[in-house]
Amino acid sequence: MNRCPASTPRRILFRQFAALGLTACLVGSALAQVSQSVRPFPATAKRATMVVTAPPELTLNGKTERLSPGARIWSDTRMLTMSASLVGKSVVVNYVREPMGLIHEVWILNAAEIAQKTPAP
Repeated sequence: MNRCPASTPRRILFRQFAALGLTACLVGSALAQVSQSVRPFPATAKRATMVVTAPPELTLNGKTERLSPGARIWSDTRMLTMSASLVGKSVVVNYVREPMGLIHEVWILNAAEIAQKTPAP
């Protein structure tokens, strides 16, 4: 008679936690690699220091600007970011304007991208 079956609840739970830990390590290292890679930017992209004051209002290098309706802000980890989450934070960005002059596309830069040279506004 077998009193300790191979798949006891403790073993099953241990295996699930081990798999979860391994997955977290792999995802963490993948995100670290993505955040330090250099993204391709449009040739028209310009660099500035951005501070969101009151969405959609912001400042680029101290000059007051406005986000366009439907503007997209990409974080340094390639995720969409809401402008309200950046209120009061100073970040280095690349940006593109729409034909009417409003800021339409913004990329928050990581350390590798900041090290690259791009034309100033």
